[in-house]
Amino acid sequence: MNPFINWIANFTWSQALDLAIVLFLAYELFKLVRGTSALNILLSIIGIYVCWQIALALEMPVISGLLDRIISIGLLGLVVIFQPELRRFLFMFGTGAIRKQREQRLFKRVFIKTWGKRPLHITQVIQACMHMSQSRTGALIILTQQNKLPAVISTGELMDATISSALIENIFFKNSPLHDGAMVIENNKIIAARCILPVTANKEISAQLGLRHRSAIGVTEQSDALAIVVSEETGSVSYSQFGEITYDVSPSQLRVEIEKFFAEAEEEMQAQQ
Repeated sequence: MNPFINWIANFTWSQALDLAIVLFLAYELFKLVRGTSALNILLSIIGIYVCWQIALALEMPVISGLLDRIISIGLLGLVVIFQPELRRFLFMFGTGAIRKQREQRLFKRVFIKTWGKRPLHITQVIQACMHMSQSRTGALIILTQQNKLPAVISTGELMDATISSALIENIFFKNSPLHDGAMVIENNKIIAARCILPVTANKEISAQLGLRHRSAIGVTEQSDALAIVVSEETGSVSYSQFGEITYDVSPSQLRVEIEKFFAEAEEEMQAQQ
């Protein structure tokens, strides 16, 4: 009898519990890497595993043996590839943070449906960028979406402040102790400042780009965030998403891009609910 059919025929409650636990852990891991480049790697690994099981079920020894060897070797690489995600996952699981986050998400859904979601103060962000552009004050602002960038936020100074043009400009003022690094904005709040971002390793990027622009590209390569950069040398305003950067945009262009960014995020959230 086919091994898969035999497994179905002898399916027990303990196997059902085993499958439920695996699916729960897989779902929590998916939520952890959602919106990051690690998600594509995870989906590829799942695809290889499914092909391996199909090859075993169809009794294809050459393909199944090859995939078995790939998976065996690949498990060692997973520890390196997913080291930050696995560390956060184990910490959350051990401290009960998963349950707390689920309760917070439930509260947010009820709050949003009952009272409505406050829109981002886009005008305040754009005004700050234009003022800093005129004074050639360098700035790097990150707007989050699904991926809340906890690893990035942990490197900076936590704030949890209401967005205003004056506050953003004061943070990036050259004599301010928080002007170096990036500002992270989430849910209409300035969550943190002076955050350290990953720098892109793309060799095709112009060598004339400074650290702010390279950091903006780097963080958007690894997440679904939108990065806004104000150049200290030229005063030009640029934005980056999905590892691509658009230079020297006008206030109206920046507004359109930010509105589009949050409209897509809201559509995705509604689809998941």
